Amino acid sequence: MTEPKRQLHLNAFLRNIGQHEAAWRLPASDVKAVTDVSHYINLARIAERGRLDAIFFADHPVLKDRTEDRPFDALDPTTLLAALSTVTTHIGLVATASTTYNDPYNLARRFATIDHLSRGRAGWNIVTTTNAAAAANFGVPVHPDPLARYDRAAEFIDVAIRLWDSWQDDAIVGDKQAGIFADGQRIHHVDHRGPHFQVRGPLEVPRTPQGRPVLFQAGSSTLGKDLAARYAEAIFTAQPDLAGAQAFYREVKDKVRAYGRNPDHVQILPGLSVFVGSTEAEALALQETFESLTIPSYGLAQLNRITGLDYGEADLDRVFELPASYDVPGDLKSRVALLQGIAQNERITVRHLLRRLSAGRGHRILAGTPEQIADDIEVWFHNGAADGFNLIPPALPTSLESFVDHVVPELQKRGLFRREYTGSTLREHLGLPRPAWQAPARGAAAQATAVAA
Repeated sequence: MTEPKRQLHLNAFLRNIGQHEAAWRLPASDVKAVTDVSHYINLARIAERGRLDAIFFADHPVLKDRTEDRPFDALDPTTLLAALSTVTTHIGLVATASTTYNDPYNLARRFATIDHLSRGRAGWNIVTTTNAAAAANFGVPVHPDPLARYDRAAEFIDVAIRLWDSWQDDAIVGDKQAGIFADGQRIHHVDHRGPHFQVRGPLEVPRTPQGRPVLFQAGSSTLGKDLAARYAEAIFTAQPDLAGAQAFYREVKDKVRAYGRNPDHVQILPGLSVFVGSTEAEALALQETFESLTIPSYGLAQLNRITGLDYGEADLDRVFELPASYDVPGDLKSRVALLQGIAQNERITVRHLLRRLSAGRGHRILAGTPEQIADDIEVWFHNGAADGFNLIPPALPTSLESFVDHVVPELQKRGLFRREYTGSTLREHLGLPRPAWQAPARGAAAQATAVAA
């Protein structure tokens, strides 16, 4: 029996009206769409028309600096997913949520609810939050350091998984004759007591269509890669060049094996921002239109946030370089490494670096015809660099429509991407198994016990 042909995975990472920092300044952009649910319904339907695996939303539990310069992610993504679940039928629904500024019980309940509302299309993108300013919104005196945040994240995920498994699949029996709605012996306490959390359980929500939501993880730091290897089923990463992407792919898949997991059940999805044109010249001109609208002061502020340095207007036309004695900030080592790679490979001015970062913040950027973009995607897919991509459209809805209407058909023609959905859940789209129910593991102080009927 022949193995089924490996298929590309494509998600759309939707940042309000576009990832590009100047997208809102385009004549066609609707600045009011940031909080307009009809805008997001339209995006979800475009992505579903393209047969994409999922749509993907960011979250920041703090209003970012320089809000005056560009739109921000205003809506709570889990609430937004609940709304989108009612107007779509197949597209996966992924929301980012922080393990530092949430609690396991409430978050597990929200994602379980979305999985039920969507009939099995929910995904959780796990982050630990790098922005220290978030601490003040939650009464936390000091933002935890990376090691503390990732330690909390691991325990958080363990608790969430136990909560999702606190109901067995067949706990609801619905025996009207006997008057038994649910079998209490199939609903279990979690009784977790750990360094960060004490959670009794069980969850209020029965086990979900997917068993549990798909676990995504975003980040490329050493700690992030280890967390991903332990828990993630799909990984969102910034990889601007083929060699670096291949090295990341090999390292993470090896780590997954070391944890006793199947590497085929962990999809690695680098970010990809594309400008599509009928000719290469047209695509490059489109990219230039975006970049000509950037605000240098905003780009400098982002560069200084990443590096911890103080680049100013006077530096714009100087060659970008980091000081020889530079000490990389602990939270942003992977982002700084991207900048260092650019500095080592190219003599690029600060101004041109800011333009490079404006569309993807270090993610790969392509400008070309549908055929050229498909060529590049195919090279990465067939050469151990990616299982697919998280698309980062520069402007919304226009860039997403261009990809769906012109690049997707080219990928389908090459047999790389589905023409129709063959499943109904996000796990099925991603080729992931539904996890079998497991009895809640022994907590630090007590064995999980059955709830009395």
